[in-house]
Amino acid sequence: MSGEAISIRFSKPADQAAVEEVLLDAYGQYERELPEPAWNQYKESILAANAGALTKARLVAERNGKIVGSVFLFDSSEAAYGRTDLNIHSPIIRLLAVSHEARGYGVATELIRASAKLAREWGAETLHLHTSDMMGSAVRLYERLGFKRAFDKDLYNGETLVKSYLLSLKEAALLQA
Repeated sequence: MSGEAISIRFSKPADQAAVEEVLLDAYGQYERELPEPAWNQYKESILAANAGALTKARLVAERNGKIVGSVFLFDSSEAAYGRTDLNIHSPIIRLLAVSHEARGYGVATELIRASAKLAREWGAETLHLHTSDMMGSAVRLYERLGFKRAFDKDLYNGETLVKSYLLSLKEAALLQA
């Protein structure tokens, strides 16, 4: 797969099945880490989001005409999570996913870069996301790309701490490239 260009574009309705396949492939690794009821609930929430979440934008990554990644962007914590108490009124990344076959080729970085560019075009100063310790490789990527912890926007999903991160769009090296 090396040398193949990654293209990022807005998702179309016809992409829904391919995006679902990428989401299940990417997040399926957590089926072994979560208790069965928790995994089933997580999987159902992923499928429900793909089927009908009111996103501000959905992006997909393609390699050789095949969708290998996706990300959803929401314009606030209320839109993303139904949580006005988080008081986030700038774009939030959710459900960043890269298929196993495309990992290690910069797909996630390009999806995040495109998300940050969109957020800046929309006039936002920050881009947010939430993740847990279970997603260690994702956390390392976010930190490498310049995301900083936003402790005041953390939340709990049951007993799981879901950590908040934000990227300052004015200072983001990711946007200078």
